[in-house]
Amino acid sequence: MILALLLLAQGDAQVSGSGIVIRTTVRLAGAIDSLTWGGKEFIDSFDHGRQLQSACAFGDGQPGFHAEGYNPTEAGSRRDGAGATSTSELLSLKAERNVLETRTRMAFWLRPGESSEGKPARNAKTLSDVILTKKVRIDGNLLDYRVTFTVPEAHPYGQYEALTGYMPAAFSRFLVFDQGETKPLSDGPGEQARPVILSTESGSHAMGIWSPDPAPGYGRWRFAAEKVVKWNCVFRERDVKPGDKSFRCVVAVGTLADVTAVLKRLKG
Repeated sequence: MILALLLLAQGDAQVSGSGIVIRTTVRLAGAIDSLTWGGKEFIDSFDHGRQLQSACAFGDGQPGFHAEGYNPTEAGSRRDGAGATSTSELLSLKAERNVLETRTRMAFWLRPGESSEGKPARNAKTLSDVILTKKVRIDGNLLDYRVTFTVPEAHPYGQYEALTGYMPAAFSRFLVFDQGETKPLSDGPGEQARPVILSTESGSHAMGIWSPDPAPGYGRWRFAAEKVVKWNCVFRERDVKPGDKSFRCVVAVGTLADVTAVLKRLKG
């Protein structure tokens, strides 16, 4: 395995291994805005929402729960747009060989007074007190991706988007890994219980998501107007107590055959 490290300016960093290169930037407070393999970009990093990143949301869990109403987000806020700075704060960054580690104080996606889908923000400030710590290790055709949300206060309900990936529209095939093989998956949108794979039509490039933790939901979306597709891995909790909420995700990268092989090895 050939490993490389390139430290860039102002807290930007790049790590690589086995042909995978991931890059983070201070513009996005440590969120990953690029993943390349086989000469192709896998992440559609545009505003401060379309990255390989983590987010969480809190509420009462009743019908009508609106995730963006109280929504700490790693890369920053909606108002950050495509700008050069993030409302989130990058607290620390370490990049060594094939391992990237960051610690970020997460901004609320909506600012006080803003609304989304007709529903107002519930946060009273722009920067949350939730700290996200992540460690990402490249190991062959996968990223071993571990995140911890440090939640300082109790909530009736918590929703943790442990990881999401926004990808170019060329990754147009939606698949699930089910009982050792891949099967077609509808556009949804929404979640289901089987690991998701997004692939190019030819299968030359693909990305899959799986978690060994209990009861993950795997979502997928196709945003035709924006020319972007998305997957995520989500966990939910009732009666949230203050403390650390830790999750592990495995992101498989390569050809569709490579991704399928990784999932077979990990999940069986």
